[in-house]
Amino acid sequence: MSAVSGVRLWFAPERLREEGSTPDYRFSLANERTFLAWLRTAMALVGGGFAVDQFLPETGRPLRLALALILLAGGALCALRAISHWVRCERAMRRGEDLPASRFPIVLGLAVGVVALLMVIVAAFGWGG
Repeated sequence: MSAVSGVRLWFAPERLREEGSTPDYRFSLANERTFLAWLRTAMALVGGGFAVDQFLPETGRPLRLALALILLAGGALCALRAISHWVRCERAMRRGEDLPASRFPIVLGLAVGVVALLMVIVAAFGWGG
């Protein structure tokens, strides 16, 4: 499947019904719950980005802006990845294939950990202000 046809499925998920057979509804609903969990994570990252920018005024503007932009970009990537993962899993279930492996949770976890560590350092030492 090309990247373009994969993105087209984002806007026409009913086309997934053309592939394979209908999986047990419990699996489709679990896939949807996972999708919603990713969206909650994305919203938390976006909220964190705005919070960093608004509530760390004593931190220097470049550092504050960098931390906020990292969180905002992480939120955007997480939301986009949620859509992609939902489509890929739904497709695999309909085809009777193994679910796709993803490194994104590990990358996201490491990125959030690094940003959190940076924020702890900034808060503890008052850098940038």
